[in-house]
Amino acid sequence: MSELSIKPLADRVVIEPSAAETKTASGIIIPDSVKEKPHEGVVVAVGNGKKDEPMTVKVGDKVLYGKYSGTELKLTGIDYLIMRESDILAII
Repeated sequence: MSELSIKPLADRVVIEPSAAETKTASGIIIPDSVKEKPHEGVVVAVGNGKKDEPMTVKVGDKVLYGKYSGTELKLTGIDYLIMRESDILAII
């Protein structure tokens, strides 16, 4: 986890996605063209929440999120996703 220079607003969180699998369980190497985007990652920044809805996730939580959730952004060469807390499906 790295220190971010941005602070998400309201109920948004910044997530660093986990790396995509490069091998199957049996040892077959997966080419880049077939790799799926990971659907899990680590929360690296959290907003303050809405007026009557406090945030339930915190920095360091490993979470699952929807396949098409969030907006991709790149900061200091690292890819992140920024999304609303409601797009997060579960804390692992």
